Order: sequence, then structure tokens, then C-alpha cells
Amino acid sequence: MSAAVPATLEVRHLRTHFFTRAGVLPAVDDVSFSLAPGRILGLVGESGSGKSVTGFSIMGLVDAPGRIAGGEILFRGRDLTKLSPAELRHLQGNRIAMIFQDPMMTLNPVLRVDAQMIETVRAHQNVSRAQARELARDTLGLMGIPSPDERLRAYPHQLSGGMRQRVAIAIAMLHRPDLIIADEPTTALDVTIQAQILSEVQKLARQHGTALIWITHDLSVVAGLADDLAVMYAGRIVEQGRVDDVLDAPLHPYTLGLIGSLPSLNRRGQRLRQIPGMTPNLLTMPEGCAFAARCAQASPACRVRPEITEPAPGRLVRCFHPGAAPAVKETV
Repeated sequence: MSAAVPATLEVRHLRTHFFTRAGVLPAVDDVSFSLAPGRILGLVGESGSGKSVTGFSIMGLVDAPGRIAGGEILFRGRDLTKLSPAELRHLQGNRIAMIFQDPMMTLNPVLRVDAQMIETVRAHQNVSRAQARELARDTLGLMGIPSPDERLRAYPHQLSGGMRQRVAIAIAMLHRPDLIIADEPTTALDVTIQAQILSEVQKLARQHGTALIWITHDLSVVAGLADDLAVMYAGRIVEQGRVDDVLDAPLHPYTLGLIGSLPSLNRRGQRLRQIPGMTPNLLTMPEGCAFAARCAQASPACRVRPEITEPAPGRLVRCFHPGAAPAVKETV
């Protein structure tokens, strides 16, 4: 029997809090998952669920008043929370890369694309400008960008939104990183361009063994992209498993509610339903289940915070009534 492939990333009981004048806001609260080389994890949830803060925590980009309050982030066995700023900078953009929703967070508007990509390459590799430019051109080609030499000579404002995002993804891929964190990078693009980029990113992850976290609020995006799915709600992972298993047979009422609200995933042809109410205020979290006020299956047991359980191999859920239906309370 062959040995298991070591995980690229292991997040263990991560807690990231924001210390505000109004109180402590637990944006990420006891989050754990692992990711093997070449696999894609979809991290989904509503705005404010903590998914983006989880990504920024892994990258070491959480600014005051936020900070990592506990847990471990093991990247190839090294705990990123214990590295010095210099050690972390060496990994950022080199072995670990991030793709943002707005490509202009990556691209400098006053520099040509070639200057930016060459600078990125030479910051981490001892190569000539000609060699760096050749790598930049080849990476643009991998992203399916036509006429890469012409694109290298362009300024960001001369490119379309989809082309700018492809360039930003190409910059993230320059060093063939071990881990990429993508924070809703295709949300603002039309569905045709989005589908092309998703296909290219998936192919690159497989070819180079790059572990990828794809952060999104849209389950339909990760349905055809990801291998595994983690659903976040109010700072916690409430369900996790292989993407097809979770979408075909959701265990948590919140996941079922998300699926029931999307036409593309509502496979039973039922009436679309909206999840009533709002996500709880993280400054005044309820003692028990954070989803109880919106859940039709809430019971007295839900007054206690549910812990993660494994009702089936590889399926994790934080719920006292896994698999119960209906998902959410009816609204009048």
C-alpha cells in the first residue's frame, strides 16, 4: 500500500479575532481543514461568514485590529503563525500566492505588464531580465492569453476586465507555487469568461500539483471546479466533504438552504427558497447554534453549540439534526 501524500496545507483550530472598541469579533472561530497537492477546495458562504478572513489569515495579511488568536497554519509542515516577517515574505508570492477579486489589487496601473511580471520573477529568482521575460510570456500563454508578447507591452487599463484577471492569475502562477488562495476572482466577469478561467485554473492546478483554495459565495461556481467543499457560516465551518457528496446530499440545513436558493443547483425542480433572516452579529453571538434562529429544525438541543461530527467517512457537519428537512423556516 502506497504512503499517503503529505498535505500541502493543514489548518488546525484557527481563530482570527478583531479587537474593536465595541468588543471582540470572532471572524474565524475554530476552523480546521487540510489540502493535498493538486486538489481544489471550495470555501463558500454568505458575506461575513469568515471565508475571506480565513484566506487572509493563511497569507499573513490580517491587519490590526485583527490578529490570529489561536490555532496552527501548517504549510508543508511549517507553522506560518510562528514565522518571522522576513520568513513569511519569502513565501508570499513565491510558494504561496493569492488572487484577489479586483485584479487592480495585484496590478500597478502605471507600469506595463512586462515590468510587473519581470519584477515579480526577479524578486524570488536569480535570473536575467530576458529569462524573466520569457517565463512571463510562457505563463501568459498557459493562461490562454492570445498574443502574449503584445499583452506584455500593454498597461493594465488597455486590457479588458477578463484579460486583467487572467494576467493577475498568471502572476500568481509565475513561480509554480505550492498553494494559491483565490478570493472570488471571477465574480465580476461574465459567465463565458468565468467558465474559461475556471477551466484553465483547474487544469494548471492538476498539471503542477498546486493546492488551490477557491473562496466564493456561489456554490454553482465550485460545483464543477472543486474536489472538496467547506461551507462556512458565522466564522465556523458547518459542513465539509467531497463536493459531489455535499451538493447531492447536504447534511447541514444551511447548505440545503443555499442549494435551494440557486436555480442551477436546485436539481429537484422545486420552488426556489430564500433563507429568512440575517447572519448573526459576531459581537453578540448566540450561546448555541448560530443558525438556529433561521432553521426549521431548531430544537432545545440547539441551545448548546454543536461540535463537528463525522456521520459518514469524509463527511463533517456541525449540526444536531444532520440531513433533516426542511432546511429553513417558512416566511409569510
